Amino acid sequence: MAYTDIDKPSDYFNTILWTGASDTAGRSFTGVGFRPDLVWSKIRDDTYNHNWFDSVRTAGSDKELNSNTTGAEGSGDTDGYGFISSFDTDGFTSAPGTASGGRNLEYNQNGNTFVAWNWKAGTSVSGTTTGSGTGKAYTGSVSTDAGFSIISYTGNGTAGHTIPHHLNAVPKMFIVKRINSTGGWVVYHEAVGNTKIIELHDTSASQTSSAAWNNTTPSSTVFTLGDYTSTNTNNGTYIAYCFAEKKGYSKFGSYTGNGNADGPFVYTGFKPAFTLIKKSSASGSWWEMVDIKRSPSNVMDNTLYANVTNTEFESSAYNRDFTASGFKIRNTNAGDNTSGATYIYMAFAENPFVTSTGVPATAR
Repeated sequence: MAYTDIDKPSDYFNTILWTGASDTAGRSFTGVGFRPDLVWSKIRDDTYNHNWFDSVRTAGSDKELNSNTTGAEGSGDTDGYGFISSFDTDGFTSAPGTASGGRNLEYNQNGNTFVAWNWKAGTSVSGTTTGSGTGKAYTGSVSTDAGFSIISYTGNGTAGHTIPHHLNAVPKMFIVKRINSTGGWVVYHEAVGNTKIIELHDTSASQTSSAAWNNTTPSSTVFTLGDYTSTNTNNGTYIAYCFAEKKGYSKFGSYTGNGNADGPFVYTGFKPAFTLIKKSSASGSWWEMVDIKRSPSNVMDNTLYANVTNTEFESSAYNRDFTASGFKIRNTNAGDNTSGATYIYMAFAENPFVTSTGVPATAR
């Protein structure tokens, strides 16, 4: 039997940390281990935006997206305070922005701490969208090995418009953002279903919406859109980040809280390197981000939030453990473990639970 699809997860997902050295200088960041196609970064000890850059839209001062806002591409303060100027063989390079004589506050502010989460796709794709309405050109980048693609497409305003994702597998989660105008970060998650959405930029619970996904589950070739403005207005431009599960590398699921400090254990089949968790059954909870670089040992309690600019928060109220085969909630916080509440998650691996040759991974 196949124990894992990927023996070395850091070939496709990796987190790096650094400390700023200058307020004004550009800087190259290495140690990623590959040329990233999606870089999601955040200053940890100050309240600047979350910044998303990807290789499909290319790097540049007007290309940032911010998961804590609904703004269009380039509408955040990264234009003023630094941006990613290139994707490199082992990381990326930042450049100063235009504010205050050329500052690089969001990547190299002197003495501040930073994190970047990096994903690899790498194979270029292009074509014409399918399904109902007028076909539109799309471009993208995909790794079928890692189950990750980035697709840039144009909407046609017609329910039943289908977008090829090139994963050769059914995506369990994808995130769509309109880039030429204001629009929400609209999330499809298998555990939420095809009749609902949940949004990365806010604290809302999942919401019924036939207009987003046309009440249609994605297939191994396409995902389907309704006529929702944030996913498919005519001639609107969009970016979609699509994820399929890969055994031993990625997992997208849900769990039910028990309201006890001895909280649920969630089996992923690998030792996590990163988790993103959101309560989906009720509003008011943030998207919680934990990784092994900011919390290198159990208990894991250094948390950032994808939907706000808040600084990193360290508290036992957010305790959890990463184990050899999953993660264990060890708190009663509403963001992780309200009794009876449903939580969705995405997780990427540090190591598979068992390698492709049958060797068990070591526990934390």
